[in-house]
Amino acid sequence: MDNQQQEILYQAKPFTTGGEFTAGIEGPAVDNEGNLFVVNVYKEGTIGKVTPQGEVSQFVELPPGSTGNGIRFTRAGTMLIADYTGHNVLQVNMSSFEISVYAHHPDLNQPNDIAIMDNDIVFASDPSWKNGTGNLWRVDLDGNFVLLESEMGTTNGIEVSPDNKTLYVNESVQRNVWAYDITDNGEIRNKRLLIQFDDFGMDGMRCDTDGNLYITRHGKGTVAKVSPEGKLLEEIVLSGSKPSNIAFGGLDGKTAYVTLQDSGNIDSFRVASPGRAFLLKK
Repeated sequence: MDNQQQEILYQAKPFTTGGEFTAGIEGPAVDNEGNLFVVNVYKEGTIGKVTPQGEVSQFVELPPGSTGNGIRFTRAGTMLIADYTGHNVLQVNMSSFEISVYAHHPDLNQPNDIAIMDNDIVFASDPSWKNGTGNLWRVDLDGNFVLLESEMGTTNGIEVSPDNKTLYVNESVQRNVWAYDITDNGEIRNKRLLIQFDDFGMDGMRCDTDGNLYITRHGKGTVAKVSPEGKLLEEIVLSGSKPSNIAFGGLDGKTAYVTLQDSGNIDSFRVASPGRAFLLKK
């Protein structure tokens, strides 16, 4: 039996332990060098950088009035940030650290989390927590927001399948995960319910290269691994009860990082297949 076969999977442990992040810890994403980027380090309105060794520092401070949530990287390596207080998607030049507005729409509630296709078309969840409703938006390559669906439940976690043919969106309060067929230009159709949970909420979610969804169960303190057919495959217990989002990294893309709002820290665990985002870096 080789070392890979002997490796213990789905066993979470703390990756950071200093509580450097606020209760708004969210939006993890990993760059080509394996660095993890997470919002709200030391104070709100910042982006933190965590090295593969777990060393935490502040990467950038966002403009006044902006607060980050979901983070994604484009094919060219530009960082995109869902700015929920500024109603923007921001972009960060990773070399110059220049921050600018990639997309803006005054009618958004937030945006909250974002997902990205291989061709850089972006999707954004847009919950209204006070009303228990939400919207689903697309951001085209010209930086324009397009409303795809309104008056949903509290839209939150969002992800694209590895083959770029399925969009997943969850509703935290209603505990639904929806799947849509998506075209190459980001049109959606054939909405169907993938899975519904009986208790607790949901927050962020990401796919692995096999198309399985890893969904953070906010309040339950677990990550649910769900097959593309909607079957619950694993449930990973975390060190905190309020996981907000998840990303994949490590040298092989098989390390999951989970942000925890109750501790301001990050857990990690090993998985069987790389995260989808790892493929985008090739």
